Amino acid sequence: MTTQATRSSLLRRASQHDAQAWRELVDLYGPLVSYWCRQSLLDSHAVADCVQDVFASAAVSLETFEPQRTSGSFRAWLWTITRNKLRDHFRRAARTPNATGGSTAVGILNQVTDPMAIPDDEPTGDLQLHELTSRAMQQVQSEFEARTWQAFWRSVVDGIATDEVARELTMSAASVRQSRSRILRRLRQQLGDVL
Repeated sequence: MTTQATRSSLLRRASQHDAQAWRELVDLYGPLVSYWCRQSLLDSHAVADCVQDVFASAAVSLETFEPQRTSGSFRAWLWTITRNKLRDHFRRAARTPNATGGSTAVGILNQVTDPMAIPDDEPTGDLQLHELTSRAMQQVQSEFEARTWQAFWRSVVDGIATDEVARELTMSAASVRQSRSRILRRLRQQLGDVL
């Protein structure tokens, strides 16, 4: 595990304008930002625009991002940017009303999301967190030997006791714990929660 990707976190590399790190960051968090936008009932074009705006803003501000020592601090920061971009979208939309009238206009107005209804708290559910973690695991898996990954997977994902995994893979319990610890630390780095 001596590559640049494993020596520093994804966020640090992205803040240094590393193109590969930005691709990983967008691949990792783009679907979550897209989900947040869809929750505000944006159409597919507005979602794409909002996601682009969020990452453009993140690119400008990432160097000044100060992580909290809590899980999800980068995700919370990204949600704040997304919430502001959603509010910007709804403010722009309110200034340029469609030129329709009658019951059609009333129907459209009744479907418009109130920009003040955008929640302050990040609207991420268990499914979205699971998908985010799965994307992070796919991104870092190649950095580890197959046996190390299998020890991690069996003990963390499958929930099998360390001693049983050690017997199954013919390795020591300490090696299983070390594999688990190394990969969990790397995942936290990839997810941006720890620099």
